[in-house]
Amino acid sequence: MTVSKSAHTAPDNSDDRTAAIARWRQRLRQGRESLRQQYASLGGRSQPALVLQPLCRVVDQVVREIWKHLELPAGTALVAVGGYGRGELCPWSDVDLLVLLPDDTDLASSPVLQQKLEAWVGMLWDSGIEAGHSIRTVAHCLEESVKDVTVQTSLLESRWLAGSRQLFKRFIRTRDEQTDPRSFASAKILEQQQRHARYQDSPYSLEPNIKESPGGLRDLQGILWIARAAGLGLCWRDLAQRKLITAQEARDLSKHQRVLQDLRIRLHYLAGRREDRLLFDYQGSLAEGAEISATTQKRASELLMQRFYRSAKAVTQLNTILLQNMQVALSPDTPGADELIDERFGVTGSLLHARSEDLFEREPAAIFDSFLI
Repeated sequence: MTVSKSAHTAPDNSDDRTAAIARWRQRLRQGRESLRQQYASLGGRSQPALVLQPLCRVVDQVVREIWKHLELPAGTALVAVGGYGRGELCPWSDVDLLVLLPDDTDLASSPVLQQKLEAWVGMLWDSGIEAGHSIRTVAHCLEESVKDVTVQTSLLESRWLAGSRQLFKRFIRTRDEQTDPRSFASAKILEQQQRHARYQDSPYSLEPNIKESPGGLRDLQGILWIARAAGLGLCWRDLAQRKLITAQEARDLSKHQRVLQDLRIRLHYLAGRREDRLLFDYQGSLAEGAEISATTQKRASELLMQRFYRSAKAVTQLNTILLQNMQVALSPDTPGADELIDERFGVTGSLLHARSEDLFEREPAAIFDSFLI
């Protein structure tokens, strides 16, 4: 269930509440402004980790203090989910929270708990935290995740914040036991195909969405969600170690992820709100902030968009490769060993692969042989 953010009228010591909210608002404002100024001082350098993780820590501190202030029952747990659970926050991203309740809890017959939860939601918003929240038992979480892959995805990236660690651990254990990697992968691939169709299956829109367009951040997140659900790894390096991609591809993915994250952070700061579309109105200012200079042939905004398109194209290609490789890894009929074709090529499942990473560098003509095979 959810409770209304307007419920902050719940009884409370008004003086203590007002002082606490003012303190939390000030802390958030100062923390966010400090990070904004620090990022602006980087000029054209791309270092999204200087915002994504520190901003998450600033919000963590306030969220935990609000929870403690309201003295929620010890048997409940506060959990970060979604991107916030992953430990990353863009300047204007939602803060997604889950309140875990013991399975025998009935809010309808617990007016005190319900009142405190209503006050908690109100205090989050009054303090300047735009929170998306849900309040569920472990059983309800799992019931909802079976019906909705979006809920299942959000719960996949869960991080304990406050309250009962024992309840949180039981939730994680039960969630992992219920997860079917193959079904989850199929659902996420279908979801990606539908999302791409909404954007004409092209990363080359004139006003692309950094997050949702083909080749955007969501394509990268989708890969890592499937990998996490299947126990294949949590980062690009993990996938390279499992031979799902090469070490160079892992480095390329990290680089393109930083490019997209950097653009999204700059766009949020420029718009002063959650905005993921590279609209014409923003492209020139973004190029200026990234210290991209015009040339005699091209405007700075064109060079900025070329940077985006290069990353989006690479992400689209690597996304295709990785999803194919992960489907093979999850397939029960995948042979235990490669089937060798010759000294250069082999087959794993239904996929042809070069037996050495530098084959096409050493023998460029081998690319034609791969098509023949």
